[in-house]
Amino acid sequence: MDIQLLPIHWVYLVFIGFILTFLIKRRDTTMICVVGIFALGLLATETLSGSVSGVFNSFIYATKELMGTIMIISIIVAMSRVLIRTGINETMVAPLTHFLRTPALAFWGIGIIMMVTSWFFWPSPGVALIGAVLLPVAVRVGLPALGAAMAMNLFGHGIALSGDYIIQGAPKLTADAAGLPVTAVMEASVPLVIVMGLVTTVTAFWMMRRDIKNGTWRDGLVTSGNGDKDSLLSSEQDAKSSMSSKMRKTLAVIIPVLFALDVIAMFVLNLQGGDATALVGGTAVFILIGVTLLAHRSKGLEQTTSYLIEGFVFGFKVFGPVIPIAAFFYLGDAAFTELFGKILPAGSHGIVNDLGVALAGVVPLNGAVGAVTLTVVGAITGLDGSGFSGISLAGSIAQLFATAIGSGAAVLTALGQVAAIWVGGGTLIPWALIPAAAICGVSPFELARRNLLPVLIGLAVTTVVAMFLV
Repeated sequence: MDIQLLPIHWVYLVFIGFILTFLIKRRDTTMICVVGIFALGLLATETLSGSVSGVFNSFIYATKELMGTIMIISIIVAMSRVLIRTGINETMVAPLTHFLRTPALAFWGIGIIMMVTSWFFWPSPGVALIGAVLLPVAVRVGLPALGAAMAMNLFGHGIALSGDYIIQGAPKLTADAAGLPVTAVMEASVPLVIVMGLVTTVTAFWMMRRDIKNGTWRDGLVTSGNGDKDSLLSSEQDAKSSMSSKMRKTLAVIIPVLFALDVIAMFVLNLQGGDATALVGGTAVFILIGVTLLAHRSKGLEQTTSYLIEGFVFGFKVFGPVIPIAAFFYLGDAAFTELFGKILPAGSHGIVNDLGVALAGVVPLNGAVGAVTLTVVGAITGLDGSGFSGISLAGSIAQLFATAIGSGAAVLTALGQVAAIWVGGGTLIPWALIPAAAICGVSPFELARRNLLPVLIGLAVTTVVAMFLV
């Protein structure tokens, strides 16, 4: 599996270092990403026009890849606006306030509900289903919006997705690449997922409580400011006055039932990923239209469009700073060949995967080094924001190490899977964790910064545990 590294690989690696450094220092990375795309384009095309065009084309590529997420977030936000202004949302979540009475109960309660939902239907539809309902409860009892986003993100995109015990998409990919039965990888991943989940969530919760107490907490809110407060208040009063208390209570029951039917349909029809998200999005559109017509009556047609516009404005406002950084990291995978042609060496599977293979080829082969290497390789392959694109590579490299060591194939495979998905599946890469951030109205970059230290600590502890299991 020897891979020839070109200057393009090293330039990409250098800019990854720049981007991570700027993120840690809480600085914007848009300009760095644009320069990185330009530099890669210049090396690939050796023309100024080709590299300049590559910047724009990479933005188009990233936008197309992210469009499904932009749409579902925009529609859910639009629906949430009309539910909030009519008072339906408040009626709908009232029973939950009896269970989530403190910030701590809200954090762990939201997290556990998100984890269970994500086991069955994956995190993105889960965020859409429960975020709009549980967030108001959490904020009301004192949990910051960013804290709620962390809970949904770490439990859903972290714990649930890294194990993936119900749908089994992740363990099948890694097991096939390592030549192992799926059950072997799943069994080996159980202690790793438990350790990673406990360490990360407990650390994140402790840091949140500490910073709130010390006054150093930043919520990273990106919701609209006070400029349109009067018009929003007027719209809310009009919507509430047009809807009776009985109608609000009826709709507060019907809406969760509709989403519950979505959940049943996902299970019965075996809908996953984009198909499941589309079902939730379509249901949200019809809820938006129905509630708006009932609340605004003669103005319902115009208000439906107004709510949709508000949702799309919010969605693109959140995604604006994300597209450039997503465009850069997509170049680490299939986007590079699509935009610049077959420049990479024969046998290449993308810049990121090439770097992972090269790393595995230069380290000594033993249990401890193997565990560290699989964690690093998994994390590197997760930098494209997918989490799934590199786990086959992790399985292949785990097989190489296990062959040399003589044991530990399943543990190493599971470790690579856990690292790749925790990094790329939606806890550290800003555009991958947009669903949770957007539903909670917080900056995805601030959420990524909040998750960074707990996830790194979790990976370190999990890697040490894996060393003893190999």
